[in-house]
Amino acid sequence: MAAAGFSTLNMEYLRRQSESDTSSSESEFNGENAEDLSYSDLETVPDFLLLRSNELRALQLDHNEILCLPDTISSFKNLVTMDISANNMTILSPELVKLHNLKTFIARNNCFDTDSIPKDFGLMSSLEVLNLGGNNFKELPPQVTELEHLRCLYMGGNKIEEVNSSIKSLTNLEVLYLGGNCLTEIPAEVGCLHKLTALVLCDNQIQSLPPTLIHLQQLRSLSLHNNQISTLPTAIVSLNIVELSLRNNPLVDKFVQDLVYNPPTLLELAGRCIKIDGLPYSCEELPRHLVQYLDSAHHCVNIKCKGVYFSSRVEQVKFVDFCGKYRLPLLQYLCSPSCSTVISPSPSLSSDSEPEEEDNTKERMRRVLLG
Repeated sequence: MAAAGFSTLNMEYLRRQSESDTSSSESEFNGENAEDLSYSDLETVPDFLLLRSNELRALQLDHNEILCLPDTISSFKNLVTMDISANNMTILSPELVKLHNLKTFIARNNCFDTDSIPKDFGLMSSLEVLNLGGNNFKELPPQVTELEHLRCLYMGGNKIEEVNSSIKSLTNLEVLYLGGNCLTEIPAEVGCLHKLTALVLCDNQIQSLPPTLIHLQQLRSLSLHNNQISTLPTAIVSLNIVELSLRNNPLVDKFVQDLVYNPPTLLELAGRCIKIDGLPYSCEELPRHLVQYLDSAHHCVNIKCKGVYFSSRVEQVKFVDFCGKYRLPLLQYLCSPSCSTVISPSPSLSSDSEPEEEDNTKERMRRVLLG
């Protein structure tokens, strides 16, 4: 599928995002007010650094044997960037909270879990970039969702099974990386992260996405490869996604052609006749529960069909070009199997069509897919 080829572009987009996010931190590492002690076989922060504790703005301690940061780390009050990756650490020092100027904190590839995070870690209001990838987290630490100024959160390569609804508190988040975890679903509250430009959910076990993604109007990169997704919410056509990665999902690996259809009950058949023929009804003539049932009727998405359905419907997946870039599998509901033989993709939406204006393309898809 054309969508499968977008993984490379997706990673390129994320790389560019990461470069812009970390450009300031890299300049901190390379400046004269920085100290790079990576790969130095250190077991603790050396005492000679204390003499420069007030002037240092960047401290690189990755790939050492530091099992826990000493209490003296609180002396480095002007630190803006710190990297303690790959040290086999199991706990973060509570003294970190005293670093009121720290904006970028990188602690990848250690042995941290939720109990490793200081209880008042959420008070680090200066943090903008947090990287806790490659650790042992099974959930998103609640303290992390208290970091109100956080712009980039990298939690990839952990063991996260669930994302709590408190994720909605990170209203300034622009990049959310949750790839390589054990997620089976994404909470609807992710739709509250209105500033998100990149959302990485690849290499999980996600089966579906919440329709609240329609609220992510700033989203440009969406990475979904290597999951269990069979369909996408139709709301996704309203997004302005530049790069989408879908490979190795059921919706790409195998075109779903089987119709799912439970024969309608006598109640549904009667209800369909009433709705299709436009027969009047009211609570004075029918029990309230029957009136509510009749009011719950849905129209068939086949524009050539005037039928309705209640609980008995045909689920059908249609692959449609999205903005001339890639093909999206969207779930649509029909009133009967006979409608599936009538609907065919619009010629203007075929894979061989020339890309047209984005707004016009999305409008056509709204008509075809949303009814």
